[in-house]
Amino acid sequence: MKYTAGVDEAGRGPLAGPVVAAAVIWNDRYAVDGLTDSKKLSVRHRDRLRTELEDLLPRGHWAVGIASAAEIDEINILQATYLAMHRAIAQLNPKPGLLLVDGNRFKPYEGINHRCEVKGDARFACISAASIFAKTERDRIMCELHADFPQYAWDRNMGYPSPGHRAALEVHGPSPWHRRSFAWKPSQLSLDL
Repeated sequence: MKYTAGVDEAGRGPLAGPVVAAAVIWNDRYAVDGLTDSKKLSVRHRDRLRTELEDLLPRGHWAVGIASAAEIDEINILQATYLAMHRAIAQLNPKPGLLLVDGNRFKPYEGINHRCEVKGDARFACISAASIFAKTERDRIMCELHADFPQYAWDRNMGYPSPGHRAALEVHGPSPWHRRSFAWKPSQLSLDL
């Protein structure tokens, strides 16, 4: 039997923390109410769906992959996203025959066909499930990091460039978890007078 797995990521745009990807093998007989793009769901709803998915999916049918802030700085955010996705896919058991990847680009994973699906996290249950795993895992990581770096309020902004996060960077400078390759100050406009 050829399995299909959905693949999605969370955390491409933040100034701090890892990029997290998830891969989920899906069976059309599964029924989970409310699956959609994780960004459209409340924290409580995402957490409930994750628990439901963990209870439903057999061992090996879902996995999370992570690329650190240091890896993002070293290879760039796009390549780090592919790395996190590949790390998640490598953990799946059994190996899927097709990957449905949210978005319009993907670095092929050796031995598995793929298809990119724009807005796939709202159209395919397997990608929606991957979206929920990726987002909840990344949020968990950022809340854990917040305990050591409360000045950045990562428990609320999850590392995204909110005004409060930018203000904290002005006062405290970057932490070891900040992405050095990301600009956290708006670029200054120069005028030729």
